[in-house]
Amino acid sequence: MRRDPAGWSARAIGVVAAVAGLAVGVGLLARGVAASNAAVGLSDAAGDALAVPRWLYVATGGAAIGASALLAGFVTDRRFVAAIHEWRYDLGGDRFRRGAGVGGGVVGAALLALVIYRGVVGPQVPTVNFAVIVVFAGGRAGLTVATYAVGNVWPAVNPLRALERLPGVVAYPDRLGRWPALAGILLLVWVETTTPVTRQPEVLAAAVAGYVAVAVSGSAVVGGDAWVRNADPIATALRFYGRVAPLAWDGGRLRASVPGMRLVPTVAPDGSVVDREGTGEPGRDGRAVSGLDDVAIAVALVWELTFSGFVTTEQGAAAIRAVAGAGVPPLAVYATLLVGGFAGFYVAFLGAARVATRRIATTRSPRTLAVAFAPSLLIIAAGYHLAHYAAFFVSLSPSLVTALSAPLSAPANPVVLTLPAWVSALNIAFVLGGHLVAIWVAHSTAYQLFPSRLQAIRSQYPFVFVMIGYTAASLWLISLPTASPAFLG
Repeated sequence: MRRDPAGWSARAIGVVAAVAGLAVGVGLLARGVAASNAAVGLSDAAGDALAVPRWLYVATGGAAIGASALLAGFVTDRRFVAAIHEWRYDLGGDRFRRGAGVGGGVVGAALLALVIYRGVVGPQVPTVNFAVIVVFAGGRAGLTVATYAVGNVWPAVNPLRALERLPGVVAYPDRLGRWPALAGILLLVWVETTTPVTRQPEVLAAAVAGYVAVAVSGSAVVGGDAWVRNADPIATALRFYGRVAPLAWDGGRLRASVPGMRLVPTVAPDGSVVDREGTGEPGRDGRAVSGLDDVAIAVALVWELTFSGFVTTEQGAAAIRAVAGAGVPPLAVYATLLVGGFAGFYVAFLGAARVATRRIATTRSPRTLAVAFAPSLLIIAAGYHLAHYAAFFVSLSPSLVTALSAPLSAPANPVVLTLPAWVSALNIAFVLGGHLVAIWVAHSTAYQLFPSRLQAIRSQYPFVFVMIGYTAASLWLISLPTASPAFLG
């Protein structure tokens, strides 16, 4: 009997992936598994996490990782794959968008002014200070969740949106691409982790004022639109997260899609990868990712949550203390971990593209494959973010509502919700759910790129294994007990 090579390869990769997932779970048996909120700074306000049964963690993790790999080989009906990522539902025109944009800009500007003002004059207690609660519970957690849940609302609420009309005095250098935005994202993570912005409102106010000063200066030099698209770290990160959302404006119409499916590219008859939505966001040609700089940003959104999760665990703090104990300055340890870890994640993804190119003997370059498959990482990043910040946001939502309703006064008794035990188990579901959807996006992308079914299936394998590595790292981190970062208390 003749064997189907595609089916045989799919079964083999599924078995190997399932074994790998089981090994990850078994490795966690050394201690009880506990889902943890790894949000930097205010994590203690969310309360302690509850242990998740070891057998459930092992079974769920191993089965999900194995199933995700099997999915890449057994769903081969191109019409079915296309029906999923091409489905759209028209929800209406853009009249509401224009009205919301005007009101949102006013609200955003008012909040920015209040954050700086209350950070300076408000009580210097982070759990009751308006600036700390709004920036971290409202922005870092709530706004980001809203972005990948319903769409990118940052253009509507951006307090500095008026800067986009500045013409600038020099043209933005195309060769820089979006590398400045990448540097800005890593810098913000560095500031959040190594400075007392989560504990000292005055420091947070100074950091926000510094961000405003840089944005104004950059917009005045290269033009506001160029600055927002290429150098602003907050706008760039939220644009990328926004492509995961099920809602988006397309040609002046609000359209709904299956979450994450707008990340799947369209391939023109000549073989070139083009924009699916026609929105021009966030890639320079409209694609979610259009260059290696965009690939690096997608990887950075995965890595920065892995980094912040690691340094706020007991094991991470112990490792940093051990290295610093050998005579290395603590800040140098954090810098090396942040930059070196990102470089490792980035090189691993580019390496997967090279391996895929060699395996399938395609005329497409490793760069093309890296750019095409990188959007799937944004879904993994969204799953990571939910695992790190969902419970954090819910716990602090009463404090956030109180702060927004009375911004000029501090609550005498801030309210923090104590969440039921089962909420902790959702962290694992968020990570694994993001992984599964990311695999589907990679699967759909492969079928867009390659006319051969065997090529489409085999091209995914290296990326699947890299994604498994990312997910295994995140599962390990959320299993660890949290602690204050070493040397930064």
